[in-house]
Amino acid sequence: MAKSELIAAGFGGQGVMMLGKLFADSGVIEGKYATFLPSYGPAMRGGTANCTVITSDEEIGSPVLPNPENVVVFNAPSYSMFEPLVKPGGTLIINSSLIKEKSNRTDINVVYINASEIAEEVAMSKATNVVLLGALMAKSKAATLESTKQAIKDYLGEKKAKFFDVNIKALEAGYNFEG
Repeated sequence: MAKSELIAAGFGGQGVMMLGKLFADSGVIEGKYATFLPSYGPAMRGGTANCTVITSDEEIGSPVLPNPENVVVFNAPSYSMFEPLVKPGGTLIINSSLIKEKSNRTDINVVYINASEIAEEVAMSKATNVVLLGALMAKSKAATLESTKQAIKDYLGEKKAKFFDVNIKALEAGYNFEG
């Protein structure tokens, strides 16, 4: 059974939910089942936000992940909360633009990516989440790059189609990141 698990966490307004939704939608495009469970803190923008996502070739019994195989953290409070939960052998992707701490865990794969700077260089600062998504897809192999591009196109729709190219640049920059 091919199954991919994710918890993405950060502040409201950083694009955490969009990253999770795109992760789920990429799997659905490939014919997988998916669950998407958002969790918001007391305030949407600026409060804590995280989402739990599972994609699988088989039906998913529960959306709860006590020890996810993949975690993407956008900020220091999320790093502190979720770094200990990553399943041994799993992957932790850290936006090192905002998180200066280094993980002491030797039983997980840790990727430090300066996603905010990369987004600013190749696209726009608001695409930091898509840079992180690219890094996640490269490491997790949860879905192909083409399926992820299609998920972005579908997510943006006609109203936001003008942002497709910058999001693809951000996705590819994250996907091709060596770190």
